[in-house]
Amino acid sequence: MASELNLQITIDVLDSAAELSEQEKQAMQLAQEAANHAYAPYSNFLVGAALVLEDGTMFKGSNQENAAYPSGLCAERTALFALSANYPNQKIKMIAVTARRRSSMEFLPAMPCGACRQVMAEYEYKQQQAIPVLLQAADGKYYRLRSVADLLPFQFTKDHL
Repeated sequence: MASELNLQITIDVLDSAAELSEQEKQAMQLAQEAANHAYAPYSNFLVGAALVLEDGTMFKGSNQENAAYPSGLCAERTALFALSANYPNQKIKMIAVTARRRSSMEFLPAMPCGACRQVMAEYEYKQQQAIPVLLQAADGKYYRLRSVADLLPFQFTKDHL
């Protein structure tokens, strides 16, 4: 007989930036700044990510496209890999992600792709501590997730090898 597995994921839906903490506002602003500097001549979809480290340092990344697909890299992975190369022992306290079209200054919902979710999950697993995720949502709203695990509930980790 088949059984059922029910998952429950709680996402805080914030109606405006006024509901963000000061640190969340700063991280989202840094993610927006990063998006504005993305290299996206093909998709014209500019994505920015910001990481808040345990010591308060903020680190950013933007998507980097390449004519030889899939040689480019998403903003989340750009930030995470650069962080690991420059601050290998710092824990990540939060990740913020936003996006916009080159033709508009309006920031759009930005949901990490599957590969980025897996990489984000790797860093959460590595530090053995949840990494909250702040995502730009539609209509000036924001989504706050308590953990990367909420984005990728069935993660592949080194324990599966």
